[in-house]
Amino acid sequence: MRLKKMVKKAMPNFIMNQIHSYKRAAGLKKDAEEFSKLETVACDASNLRSAHGISLSSILNSDTIEAQWAQSKKEIEQFTIPGNTGGVNYGDRRAIYYLINYFKPQTILEIGTHIGASTLNIASALYHSQVKQGNKVDFTTLDIRDVNCTKTKPWLDYGTKYSPLEMIENFNYDSFVTFISNTSLEFLSKNDKQYDFIFLDGDHSQATVYKEVPLALSRLKKNGVILLHDYFPNSKPLWSNGTVIYGPHVAVERLIKEGADLVVLPLGELPWPTKLDSNVTSLALLMRKSD
Repeated sequence: MRLKKMVKKAMPNFIMNQIHSYKRAAGLKKDAEEFSKLETVACDASNLRSAHGISLSSILNSDTIEAQWAQSKKEIEQFTIPGNTGGVNYGDRRAIYYLINYFKPQTILEIGTHIGASTLNIASALYHSQVKQGNKVDFTTLDIRDVNCTKTKPWLDYGTKYSPLEMIENFNYDSFVTFISNTSLEFLSKNDKQYDFIFLDGDHSQATVYKEVPLALSRLKKNGVILLHDYFPNSKPLWSNGTVIYGPHVAVERLIKEGADLVVLPLGELPWPTKLDSNVTSLALLMRKSD
């Protein structure tokens, strides 16, 4: 992996950009073809929390949560986790922290551990809002690869010195955090555990998200919450770089058109910066449309 990065650095930028463009176009075409061939999937949103009464502004501007965030931020910052690794940026991490603090889920599933940035923020929010008060929580984070492999050390490729597990262990959060290596579809299909909060940030292809959302809904407890990352409303760019990730929006829109009782609440502009001189986030709550 690190040898591959050295080769990439040696290549002129315009060549690398061309290669990326060709690969992306080919990948999007293949994904769209697979997506169009999928049969309609049953989608039961009855356990999903209703969007009625949810005020994103109240959550994101909560003084109580901000006070706890200030304490957690000091602890988390000692690891200097980069914000440009292709995962959640600094502003997104804070927003996720606020949501966890507000909803106070006892059982949580994260799809897409990556370098553990969101993982650490979720764990910290759980600890300061619940564990310290004596409440029991159970947090499972899943990735397609072994993010803590001591042989390959994948976290080093993203400029962070510590594995996700090392960061979690530093605060003794490993007492309620479990790491799993698997695909989201296999795990959700075979695991019978129920969750209060599911964060979907893994494979963003249209086909996978279309199959992933109904499975996630089937694993929800009553009034459970699903959080999406890389949701681009109307499949339009959110930032000045013009990038769009189509999968989550296209897949959810199809489910809605097929009759799923779903509505998406994009977090939109946050009260703090995210990236590219913007406050905009691609985070979005997936909720039940009906009361």
